[in-house]
Amino acid sequence: MVRSLPLPFALLLSAGLLGAPPGTGEAHAAAPNRPAPDYAEPGRRVDIGGRSLNLRCSGEGAPTVVLEAGFGADAMAWWRVQPMIAARQRVCAYDRAGYGFSDPGPMPRGVDAEVADLHALIEAAGIATPVILVGHSFGSNIVRRYDQRHGGEVAALVLVEPPPQHIGEFSPAYQKQEMDAMPQALEMLKRCERGAQDGALARPTGDLRACLRPPDPRFGQRINDALRANQSKPAFWQTLVSGSEAKAALFAEPVDPAERHGDKPLLVLTARHAYAAAPLNGRRALEAAQLKTHETLAQTSSRGRRVTVNRASHDVPEDRPDAIADAVAAVIEQLGAATR
Repeated sequence: MVRSLPLPFALLLSAGLLGAPPGTGEAHAAAPNRPAPDYAEPGRRVDIGGRSLNLRCSGEGAPTVVLEAGFGADAMAWWRVQPMIAARQRVCAYDRAGYGFSDPGPMPRGVDAEVADLHALIEAAGIATPVILVGHSFGSNIVRRYDQRHGGEVAALVLVEPPPQHIGEFSPAYQKQEMDAMPQALEMLKRCERGAQDGALARPTGDLRACLRPPDPRFGQRINDALRANQSKPAFWQTLVSGSEAKAALFAEPVDPAERHGDKPLLVLTARHAYAAAPLNGRRALEAAQLKTHETLAQTSSRGRRVTVNRASHDVPEDRPDAIADAVAAVIEQLGAATR
C-alpha cells in the first residue's frame, strides 16, 4: 500500500505530548486493528461532471468531518481514524482523482485541481456545509487552500503534520541536495508508470519490484488484491508524477504571510518523531522547518493552536489515530462553545 509519502521523500516529490486539547477527555471508540472488509470495493462513486470520485461516509451528527489524505494516499489512509470519529460524528473520506477507486482527472494535479474536485464532490454528494476539514501532510495544503477559496463552507480545520516549508532557511545545502535528487525520484515514478502501462506490475521484476509494497497481513487477501490492482493502473502513476512535478515549488517557499483563516477553530498536530529516520545532516533542518511551519499555521487563525503528538511518526493516522479523533472533538467543542 502506498501511504502518504513522508519527508524528506515528499520534498523530493513536492511532507505537550498529546496533550488532550482543552475540553476533551471523553472516552472514544478504540482504533481498529484491521480495516473493514468493504475497503476491497468502492464505497459510493459520485459523479462530479463526467467522471466519478469514490466517497466513504459513516456516522451521524453535524457538522460533517471531511478527511483529506496525504500525497499518494487515498481514503484507506484513514482506516483507523474514520471509525473513531464516526462513533460520535458524521465523517467522510474520499479517493482523489487517479487514486483508489476514483477516475483520473485532468492534468496537472496541483493543489488548485484538488480543491476544485473536493468542492465539486461536496456539492454533488449533498454534504451539508459548513464542514470540518481534516488534512494530513499534503492534504493539509489542500484543506487550507479550500478554506481560502470557499471559507463559508468550512467551520474548522485540523492540520495533521503539515509538510515543513522553506527548509532552505535552516539548511540551504540540504534543500539543494534534495532538489538535486528530484530528477532521479521522478524517473523512478516514471519507470513504475511505464511498467503499469505494459502490465508488468502484476508480477514485477527488477527495479519494478520497488513500485508496490508487499501485502499487509492485517488487510486480508481481498483488500491487498484491490490495493495492488488500483496501484497497478497507469493513471495512478501518472497522477503521482504530475502531482510531484506540480508541488515541488510549494514546499520551497515559506507559508504565505497573507494566509488567514479568520477566527475558525484550527488545530495543528505536530508529530514528535516525524523525522527520526531522516539523515542526521537533514534532521535538524527538517525539525526546525516543521516547528516554524506549524507555529506559523497556528497563528493564521485567532483560535489556532499547535499540539505535539508523542509516539508518532509523520504517519499520524496510522500511529496515533486517537490524537486526530481528540483534535476533531476539540474543534467541535469550540464550535459549540461559540454558539452557547
